[in-house]
Amino acid sequence: MEEILLISSLNEFAFCERRFALMSIEGLWEDNEHTIQGSILHESTELSGYTTTKGVKLIRALPLYSSTYGLLGKADTVEYDGKFYIPIEYKKGKKRQFENDDIQLCAQALCLEEMFSTAVPYGFIYHAESNKRRKVFIDQALRQLTIETIAKARKLLQSNITPPAQLKPRCRGCSLYDTCLPKLTDPQSRQHLLNKYYFTLGGGHGN
Repeated sequence: MEEILLISSLNEFAFCERRFALMSIEGLWEDNEHTIQGSILHESTELSGYTTTKGVKLIRALPLYSSTYGLLGKADTVEYDGKFYIPIEYKKGKKRQFENDDIQLCAQALCLEEMFSTAVPYGFIYHAESNKRRKVFIDQALRQLTIETIAKARKLLQSNITPPAQLKPRCRGCSLYDTCLPKLTDPQSRQHLLNKYYFTLGGGHGN
């Protein structure tokens, strides 16, 4: 049996494979202002149940699973209009330039399709910063990207090996920045620091 993957962990993998490994393989976690704000935002969706507004049923904290892809998780909210189940994922900030949020939403859609034997053509990501929701089409390209991400994340999990760091601009906002230490563990960044150190040391001796 394939190892179960949490849907939320696909977001972490797509954002940074080392972050995924630190969390899923090594069991490390640290909060920062971004994760705390995200947790506060999700508190409004954690109470399971449903309400009906204008003929649309809003299902909160719906458990999700897929035996096909070995996924387990929870949808913040699912809208059901009598025809389609539409997942809605809540995010605290504006749309990112990365595809990790869209991949997470698509994984939710794959679960809903399997659970209810129906197509999920699109979903929404609600961005709290702008108080707007963004429509995401669950097209073939996104489906393929998501399925590939599932396979790559599972392969990394089974390898039980944490990848080396790669220092990128996005690292600064990561809650695991002080644990990962990308400036020291990224080979190129480490070499740069060493070169800088030896240059300074040599310059000091030359004075």
